[in-house]
Amino acid sequence: MAEPRKAPGGYSGPGEEPESGEGAGEGTRPGPDPRSGPHAGSRADPDPLSRTEPGPESGTEPDGRSPAEPGHEPGTEPDDPFRTDEDDPPRTGSGSRAGLTALRAAATRRGRRAAARGLGRIVVVWAVGTVTMLILAGALPDFRLQAPGGDSATHIAVTAAVGAGVFGVLSALVWPVLVRALLLVPAFVLGLLVFFLNGSLLLIALSLNPTGRGEANPETAVVVAAVMSAASSATSTALTVRDDGAYRRRLARLAYRRGAPAVSPDAAPGIVFLQLDGVGHDVLHAALQERERAGGRSLGGQRLLAHRLPPVMETVASWHGTSHRLIPWRTDWSSQTGASQLGILHGTNEDVPAFRWYEKETGEVMVCSHPSTAQELERRAASRTADPAAPGGLLATGEPGDTASRGNLFTGGATQLALVLSVAVRRNKKTRSRAGYFAYFSDPANASRTFASFVAEAVREVFQSLRSRLRRETPRVGRGGLYPFIRAFATVVSRDVVVASVIGDMLAGRTAVYADLVAYDEVAHYAGPHHRDTQQVLRRIDRSIALIAKAAEHAPRPYRIVLLSDHGQSHGPTFAAAYGLTLQDLVRAGCGLPVSRRVGKTRSGAEARTAARAALRRPERPEDGHGGEGRRGLEPVVLASGNLGLVSFPELPGVASWETIERRHPALLPALTEHPGVGFVLVRSGEHGPVVLGADGAEHHLETGKVVGIDPLLPFGPGAAGTVLRTARFPHAADIMVNSSYDPQTGTVHAFEDQIGSHGGLGGEQSRAFLFWPEGLTPPVPAGETLAGAESVHRVLRRWIGECGGPVVRRAAAAGVRAEPVAEDQRAG
Repeated sequence: MAEPRKAPGGYSGPGEEPESGEGAGEGTRPGPDPRSGPHAGSRADPDPLSRTEPGPESGTEPDGRSPAEPGHEPGTEPDDPFRTDEDDPPRTGSGSRAGLTALRAAATRRGRRAAARGLGRIVVVWAVGTVTMLILAGALPDFRLQAPGGDSATHIAVTAAVGAGVFGVLSALVWPVLVRALLLVPAFVLGLLVFFLNGSLLLIALSLNPTGRGEANPETAVVVAAVMSAASSATSTALTVRDDGAYRRRLARLAYRRGAPAVSPDAAPGIVFLQLDGVGHDVLHAALQERERAGGRSLGGQRLLAHRLPPVMETVASWHGTSHRLIPWRTDWSSQTGASQLGILHGTNEDVPAFRWYEKETGEVMVCSHPSTAQELERRAASRTADPAAPGGLLATGEPGDTASRGNLFTGGATQLALVLSVAVRRNKKTRSRAGYFAYFSDPANASRTFASFVAEAVREVFQSLRSRLRRETPRVGRGGLYPFIRAFATVVSRDVVVASVIGDMLAGRTAVYADLVAYDEVAHYAGPHHRDTQQVLRRIDRSIALIAKAAEHAPRPYRIVLLSDHGQSHGPTFAAAYGLTLQDLVRAGCGLPVSRRVGKTRSGAEARTAARAALRRPERPEDGHGGEGRRGLEPVVLASGNLGLVSFPELPGVASWETIERRHPALLPALTEHPGVGFVLVRSGEHGPVVLGADGAEHHLETGKVVGIDPLLPFGPGAAGTVLRTARFPHAADIMVNSSYDPQTGTVHAFEDQIGSHGGLGGEQSRAFLFWPEGLTPPVPAGETLAGAESVHRVLRRWIGECGGPVVRRAAAAGVRAEPVAEDQRAG
């Protein structure tokens, strides 16, 4: 029997928590509305709550498309399972008085029914709160709803009902004020503080109870308030999940809480870029295909029964081939978020050789996930930008608040920011990245849902790690310590705040939004890019995308949604697990330095770990990612960035030449090139320029193209030589750049970090990111060409914003610069 098909974006029942972004829970509706598509939203009427949708008679859909496009039959309107009879008033001629009377009567009936449903929900939620309070009073010894001498059941029930009602009113009226007053508190602290504030509101509610009964100690009050908020939220969600009117009102309240959007009714479409961090092209393509599960008996080796399962990402799959198109793009050698996102958002990632690298002139290790490094990289990019049409970044505009950056390492020139690492060290009220927390935590139900989801995710990680160990899955890395909480932050807290912010941006009518969803990348590092655990994360990301697409229908302008990734991930056992020593051990042995008898491991999970530290306002730890190696005298600095290793000699000024390295450490380069776990090594020769070295004396002279022996870059495919040559010219490229071996048959690489899903170098799926764009925009590159490099992606996205009449075009026009009509790929291999 086939498994039931789960509606995308909906709550999947026991075993998975409901989504908890802003607008989730109350009124979350699964999947994109087939009437409008993912790249369009209805234009807002003056009253977004009373808007009616155009019918078949109008001849076009809300975004101006013909109903005859894929997914639409001419003359009919696709069935919407969430529409009610009230949403479709009688359709009559506009000149008919009877028709107008019927429309008014239908509107009156809709208003009465909506009011009745709203009142009914309030009563039911109040009743659930009352019952919950009664149950807790019976279960908790320090929580009492009766006088010390005892009371009748009626008195106790009245006390509970009044207490629940007052608590609900206080939560609705006082909570937003409290959260706004505490906005400067660090994010994690605020997330914990909300429960104590919630408990305080309960104590106030009990003190205001006119019955004079009811008391609880502060610790118990926190528990009671949290349970009551969760119960009320779950009840409200269950009552409104299929109520279209309640869903629209929820979104409208969210929008107008930020101020009514000043957007013209005929405004050009906006554009939302959703970066699915670490999701490679091949992973996404597989997630969009129907799956087959075999069952039953077999006869002669043939399966007698099989059934199809829906795609992992149902919402995105419903767009693929109809409203959207998918292509891969090739990353730079440094296939990681720091280099890719800097290039995408700011037009240049020049001199970013890896995720972490050593700068000799300062003696510092730069780490892309450190707030100070992100701020410095953004400053450097602004000084050398290759994009004169948008000198401040992809999202730069002269109109304050017109663009937004959410959950990214860099601002992209936007002024509306939330969870942006490069501004995490700032204290400016207008640019602080934590401002987006208010939109989410202003609703105490959101705090309760996020806390419950956070705990569930941490428990899920512990269970999945234990299952992996019991099954003796290989390859496998340690997933203990604080990692379950780091994962929960990346997959729950970050997701919820980012989704809430993006929905708020659309409802406020902003022109362009760029947001990063990091959940998949974090889990894939430890579970592997194709593991069942990461498939579950993709499913939850799909529900977040569905929620954003649904919110676009209620925005004051149409929106086009573009999905993209910054890199993929390649799988394989770590270098240390495969060969019994780390890259640092190998380098030290080649330099004649003592090597530890114990196999060490390089700290991993840096992106999510340092993002969590920034949210806590914890100081940066200089040892993160490199353990302080190389700070003693003349010892080499050895760093890791996925399966890319960097070796620097602090005592040698500038970039050490091949000849100098051979004189100082004659055994080092042979030890590296002849090791089976090393694919190739990059050095700079005073005579030949940048040279790639391989086993058996193989050489590839990058500037002349001369190859000696078997080309070490051959397994890495076309374009490898060009991207390595570009990195070789960076001023801060390491003296020796080491790329791990790569097996083209299995796609296996060996990370120099403690990761079984890695990225940062060359080899496998990590270098194949994707672009998934709506048909209303021009193709990224002409057919048959390859989109290569993050800077090329920046030019494509900038062009798409211009096609929507966005801020880059206005900025370019003001500067007298003509925007590029077509993105050119200068480095396609």
